[in-house]
Parts: sequence; C-alpha cells; structure tokens
Amino acid sequence: MEPILKVQALHKHFNVRAGLFRSKQFNAVSDVSFCLGKGETLAIIGETGSGKSTLGKILAGADTASSGQILLDGQIIEDGGKRVENSKDIRLIFQDPMKSLNPSNTIGSILGEILVLNTDLDKRQRRERINQTLLNVGLLAEHRNYYAHMFSGGQIQRVALARAIILDPKILVLDEALSSLDPSVRAQTVNLLLRLQRETGLSYILITNHLSLVKHMSDSLLLLHKGKVVEYGETHQVFAKPQTKLAERMLAN
Repeated sequence: MEPILKVQALHKHFNVRAGLFRSKQFNAVSDVSFCLGKGETLAIIGETGSGKSTLGKILAGADTASSGQILLDGQIIEDGGKRVENSKDIRLIFQDPMKSLNPSNTIGSILGEILVLNTDLDKRQRRERINQTLLNVGLLAEHRNYYAHMFSGGQIQRVALARAIILDPKILVLDEALSSLDPSVRAQTVNLLLRLQRETGLSYILITNHLSLVKHMSDSLLLLHKGKVVEYGETHQVFAKPQTKLAERMLAN
C-alpha cells in the first residue's frame, strides 16, 4: 500500500555567525527519509538540538527545507526547498497552545475564521462544523462561546486539537503536545487521539522523548541525532534490538 506521507532526503541548513565577518552553515536536518502509513503513528525522538521540531515544522509547512522532497498521497507538496502546495492536510499542534490562541476572541471565532479562510461553507454550515468538531474532541458545543483563559490545561489542549482537525486533515504533527500535561489529563488526551485515529484514519507524527507515549502510541520510531537519522524501524523492534549505542542509551532511560 502506498504510504500517505513519504519524505525523501530532506535537508535543512541555517547560516550562523562564526565571527565578526564570517558565517558557517549549520545542518539542522540532514538527509532524512521515512514513510508514514494511513492511520499509523510515527514517533520522532532525539536529544535537544537533534532537529525534531525543525523537521516537524517543515512537514507541516511552517518552514521549508533546503532540499529534498515531501510527498502526500503520492503528490509532491515540497520539492527542492520550495513548498509546491500549502497543504491543509498536515496540521501542527505545539506544546503550549495558549501562545497561538488570540485571548480576545472566543473559541468559536477562532475556529470560524479558519473555516472562512479555507472553505466555502456558509454561516450555518460553519456553526454546525464548529459544534461537531468540539463534540468530537470531548468538549461541549457551548464551549464555542468561551475564551481561552476559561479552559483548564487539558481542555485547552482539546481546543488546539479541535482547531487542528476542523479542516479534516490527514496527518497531525504533535510537537511535544502531550509532554506538559499531568498524567491523568495526558492519559485522557491519548485515549482521545487513539479514538479519533480509529474512527477517521488520521495519521500522527509524535515528536516526544516521553518513552511510555512512544511505546503506547507509535507504530514506527525514528531517532535523530544532530539532524541525522541514526535509528528507524518498527517501534517494538527498535526497543527490542536497538542498533546503535545512542539508541540503547536513550531507550533505556
């Protein structure tokens, strides 16, 4: 079966200052390739500075690669450092959703603006889509009238999830989106994500070093070190027989 997402030889470099009049090239992501199947979860792990978040932003279109290709459902969406298509099918959820929610707008207004910009739905249809999306993530339709500060930490993460799925994407990139939640709220959110995956066929890219989440949620695992892939395979196989010392050390924590 054709993978829903195929990443080929992705590179991302930055020019950083190396002196008063000199700069040098810093490779944040180097020759990264992987595939993701429909309804599956890929976990991306690695130490701080390994390139995890940079890779996540590139996949979601929040940044562009320097070279390489990204294919979604067999169609090229990024090629040679240019975004060919700004796909609404890959959405990004950050660790702290409060920073990306306008505190002066209701949740209904925030979700409605996304629909106005990206769909041809009329006002009634937008209202119905907002209500249904809030229900799908375990909130109430009435929550559309609330402001961000009126929600608990777990609820605000559900709002972020609602915002991510309201356009019916195919892939969600979860960049440390579960790490800061307390254990009980995290468990509820994971169960919600797994339910949505079963019901809709959503695919996830889970960026985290929380190994219990990796084991529980992911089908495959990619380990980055200084922007390079040092381990990639089915999660249970990588945990059972890591091929590198770095993987042994990280997976033993």
